[in-house]
Amino acid sequence: MDKRHSHRIVIVGGGAGGLELATRLGKTLGKKGKAHITLVDANDTHFWKPLLHEVAAGSLNAFENELSYLAQAKWNSFHFVPGRMDALNRNEKNIGLAPIFSDGEEVVPARTLSYDTLIMAIGSTANDFNTEGAQEYCYFLDNRAQAEHLHKTILNYYLHAQASGNHELKLKIAIIGAGATGVELAAELRHAAIELEHYGLNAIKHDNLEITLIEGNERILPALPLRISSSVHKQLNRLNIKVLTGQIVSKITDNGLTTKAGDFIASDLHIWAAGIKAPIFLNNLDGLETNRINQLVVRPTLQTTIDDAIYALGDCASCKVIDKNGNTILIPPRAQAAHQQSSLIAKSLAGVVSGKAPLEFSYKDYGSLISLSRFSAVGNLMGAVTGNMMVEGTLAKLFYISLYRMHQMTLFGKLKTGTLILRDFLGKKTRPQLKLH
Repeated sequence: MDKRHSHRIVIVGGGAGGLELATRLGKTLGKKGKAHITLVDANDTHFWKPLLHEVAAGSLNAFENELSYLAQAKWNSFHFVPGRMDALNRNEKNIGLAPIFSDGEEVVPARTLSYDTLIMAIGSTANDFNTEGAQEYCYFLDNRAQAEHLHKTILNYYLHAQASGNHELKLKIAIIGAGATGVELAAELRHAAIELEHYGLNAIKHDNLEITLIEGNERILPALPLRISSSVHKQLNRLNIKVLTGQIVSKITDNGLTTKAGDFIASDLHIWAAGIKAPIFLNNLDGLETNRINQLVVRPTLQTTIDDAIYALGDCASCKVIDKNGNTILIPPRAQAAHQQSSLIAKSLAGVVSGKAPLEFSYKDYGSLISLSRFSAVGNLMGAVTGNMMVEGTLAKLFYISLYRMHQMTLFGKLKTGTLILRDFLGKKTRPQLKLH
């Protein structure tokens, strides 16, 4: 087929779901010339979002785990266009890309990109619920730059303390939101405090890093089974992490947080890790239907309710499906959902370009896993063989690590992923356990 007349598929967003979809479609439709696949992202590289809490704590070097979009496009027969989408014209079937600036100078002018099928995969950001002071005084973990900025800020606290000569200083960190991100970040920060002391930054002893985890619900990890929540809560207590539940933060200042009950929690650093919402620009996207947290409303085919040519997946999509028991369920904003949706759309579009009807999505919950840094991991596995089985300790940690390896497997294949595993194993012998710069 002449590539000038092949089906034009444009994917906006190079997160886990978007990049996996571009890779799958490139290997199938793109390589065979059945479609022209284009991935659009505002960044030059991809980083797996579930690992951002490790970057923030310094447990992981983002530079060693990033992936160039241009390289991935070359290896997998799709095209990468850098840019931030800022407009949609459904009648003309094109999207607008904002100009790209560097050091105040325009490097790339505004452009339009035409499509036959458009897939929105732009993910989500933290939802601060318009809490007073959140934007001014909180750190967020929505992207790699924010995670690295938080890591540098924490490291600077330790360097400043060390230079003071006072070895009895304290650092108070408050984390708002005890979902997976908040819980995992708290554990990683405790591990980082121990490692920093081992590397000589001992002005702030690891016991003098005071971590407070604040959750509005009556228990931590409210989206997960109670037995997992209870187990994790006990382990956080053992790590000397203070957990406050049933506390909603109403105001944030430079020196602490105030709850709706009127309690004040003093802190030096405040990190917002509660709730999600899709980017606000989706609310004004040429008439597409959105919900209260800006997600595009889609049908079980993952097509938007207004336009059959536009799909959405992952955290930016609100999708309801019927489960095996006949109940209507809302697909949760989780990495496994984005992974399954990208797989479905890849299969669906293979038929659509040949004139077939799109497939419908069915969600399979394979369970949840929570990492408590080097200390432990807890979760449940769900499947035909395992049933609903709770796992903990080393076994849970292995399953947790396998989630990232499965993502790499989709992007790189078995051989290259095996090489990356070997690289990471050997690298542990030659680099510090914590990023110290």
